[in-house]
Amino acid sequence: MTYVIVARWRAREGERNNIENILRELVPECRKEPGVKQFIAHCSTENPNEFLLYEQYDSERAFLDHQQTPHFKSLVLGRAVPLLADRERLAFSTLD
Repeated sequence: MTYVIVARWRAREGERNNIENILRELVPECRKEPGVKQFIAHCSTENPNEFLLYEQYDSERAFLDHQQTPHFKSLVLGRAVPLLADRERLAFSTLD
């Protein structure tokens, strides 16, 4: 079973470029983590302040471990979250 997270971020007005830069730092670091199958960041074609993160992990444990990494804590919690107007995360599992 693959554990999937779909996260939607909406940047505060004027913070779009900062969020994009944070994601450009975050994505390569996340892809190096054990247990990460995919980690892809997208920007909306309709609203440039909207971002979608698609994440696949080997297990829920791998996702929980991801949240304990230094890059998650500094880039997501420390830098990105304060610049977001909204953040939503949905968890799924594959139908294997």
